[in-house]
Parts: sequence; structure tokens; C-alpha cells
Amino acid sequence: MTIRTTHVGSLPRTERLIEANRERRAGSLDEQGFTAVLQEEVNGVVARQAGLGLTILNDGEYGHAMIDNVDYGAWWTYSFSRFSGLSLEDIARFDVKPPAGREGRLSYSSFAERRDWNLFADAYCDPESGIHIANKNPVAFPTITSAIAYIGEEAVDRDIAGTKAALEAADRPVSDGFVAALSPGSAARIANAHYEDDEAVVWAFAEGLREEYRRITDAGLTVQIDAPDLAEGWDQFAVEPALEDYRAFQRVRIEALNHALEGIDPALVRYHVCWGSWHGPHTTDIPFKDIVDLALEVNANGLTFEAANARHAHEWTIWKDIDLAEGKYLIPGVVSHSTNVVEHPELVAQRIRQFADIVGDERVVASTDCGLGGRIYPSIAWAKLAALTEGARLASK
Repeated sequence: MTIRTTHVGSLPRTERLIEANRERRAGSLDEQGFTAVLQEEVNGVVARQAGLGLTILNDGEYGHAMIDNVDYGAWWTYSFSRFSGLSLEDIARFDVKPPAGREGRLSYSSFAERRDWNLFADAYCDPESGIHIANKNPVAFPTITSAIAYIGEEAVDRDIAGTKAALEAADRPVSDGFVAALSPGSAARIANAHYEDDEAVVWAFAEGLREEYRRITDAGLTVQIDAPDLAEGWDQFAVEPALEDYRAFQRVRIEALNHALEGIDPALVRYHVCWGSWHGPHTTDIPFKDIVDLALEVNANGLTFEAANARHAHEWTIWKDIDLAEGKYLIPGVVSHSTNVVEHPELVAQRIRQFADIVGDERVVASTDCGLGGRIYPSIAWAKLAALTEGARLASK
């Protein structure tokens, strides 16, 4: 068999789409006009993926709102418009309170207190350092000021319709498509001025996201749950927590996600884990072995994770000691979003075989570490996807 291929979601936006978003915000392009442009660009990005030979495709996340005409952060911030109960506040922080009577429980600190960012503060603060985040303007994050309710039906329906239409135009079945959506734990990483504690926030988002997940899967598409919070969250505590406490903190989020996925066929779900998409040292990342069992508890057959990232490429060996449950399959990243070097197809093939030789070719879908849009120059991103499909062809031999 030929080993299947995919990517994590975000792909480089076209200049036409960037301009359409700019005109839409300025009020010079109405919703009907914007939707027409969006559909044409989605058709194009799906056709380009199909032309490269990718097996499982998406809309490039083109329907997810962009910030300042770039899509860095759009994987998360697009959700702000899909929930009521949020008020925009120009303070980048996590301000959740621990559950009453359980003040010892963990709660996120501010972005500025990430341990890796502080260890290398000189580099992170220098726009010339080459570290990705140093060149980005601060984003205004909302605060929860009233009960959260999902209001994203129209937006997700447009994502679904656009993806299905583009797949049809590319002569690909709906079953070849996926749409990305946030995990409750990722959505909940904003300031809270309404709920009694952080667990209540997570469960409120889980209730709302049930609707988004169901709409995607009811349409026959796979939903990819974007959950960098599982691994990335470890570095978002000013003081490194005890592993036991952190696992308890994350188990709440896994339980909430499974609640949101209740009634959905796990074959239509894949769960994405990463350590954050910024280009930095990542010296304080949590080892995958410490959380992989939690990731496998999610009611999702597919597990996507970083495996090309220089900080985590060695962790493929953990799968030698894991008995993968029936129906589960791996979606390892074999090309990285954090380097401009285009991986050689033979290296990609070697990386794929590391996993396929353990779990079998049929249980591996070769992928990217994270979304490429906004993180790699467009021509380089597409070259990486070409290397990915060529590497899968070599690995299949």
C-alpha cells in the first residue's frame, strides 16, 4: 500500500484572500462578495494539495479569521467570534482562579511568564534574533464576562460547505477532507471574569464546541481537534509544576473534550498535539512520554504530533513500548514548520519508516509537525509538502 499523507491544517494564504479579508474589515467588501472570493481560493488550495498527491486534505483554514492580514495565531483567535460572553480586552493574560477549596490546583500564568521565553529573554525580545514570536505584534485577547454560548453555526457551516465544494471540484470524496476545530482546553486559555474557576470555563467551552464538532462530522468530514494546550501548557506555568499535578490539570481537559465528542464516531476524529508553533529553543517542553497516554484517552482514532521538530524527533522510540488500541493510528510530523530547510525526501522516508516499522504502514499517515501557514514562507511551505509526498512514496517501497 501507499502510505497516506496529510498536514496539520493552516496553509499559506494567497494574496487575493489577504486582500479580501482587508476589504471585508474595511467594509468595502460585503459578506456575499467575500464568500465568493473565499470559495475560489479554497478551491485553489484544495486543488494544489490534490496535485501534490496529499491523501487527506482541508481548506487550508482559509475561513478562519486572520489578524493584521496574517494568520499567525488564527488557529486559535478565530474562535473569539464564535462564542458569545466574551469582551475584548487589550491584555494578554490567563486569569483563571483555582476551584473553590482547591487553591493548590494549577492555573495558567501569563504569556510573559513562559519559562522558555524567560530563559532566552534576550533572544525573544530581539526582533533580529530570528525567533518567530519576536517579530509579532501583541494580540488583544478577550475576557469572559458572561455565560459562554456557541454562536459560530454560520461560520462553521461556511467552512464545511467550502471544503466539500472544493473536494468535489478536485474530484475527491468528502471522506478525504478534514476541518480543524479547537479543543476546550485551548479555547479556555483566556481571561475569566465570570465563572467560578478554570474547570467551569473548560466545561463551558466543551458544551459549546459540541455543536461545532457535530456539524463537521455530520457532514462526513473528519474533525481535527487542535489541542496544543496538552503539551504547550506545561511551559505556561511560571514555576515548573509537579508532573502529577499537571496530569490532573490536563485530565480535566481530556474529560471535557470526550464529553464534547460524545456520540461522534472516533473514526471521524483526529487529535493534534504540539508544543507551540513559535520558532524558539523549546528547552522547557514536557517530554511526550509523560502525556502520551492522556492523548490516547481522547475518543479519536487519529493522533497527530510533532516528530520532526529537533526537540522531539528522538521520541519516536516511545511507540515501541505502547500497545496501540484497535482503530487507533499515528499521524507523525515528518517535516517541520520551525525550519526553513526543506527536508530531503529520503530523510522524510526514513522518518516515516521509523513509525511504520513499529505499528504498520496502514496505521501511519505522514504529516507536518504543525500548521505551515504564517510560520514558513509560502514557497517553502509548498516545497515541504512536496517533499512529504515524495518521502511517503519512497517509504512505501
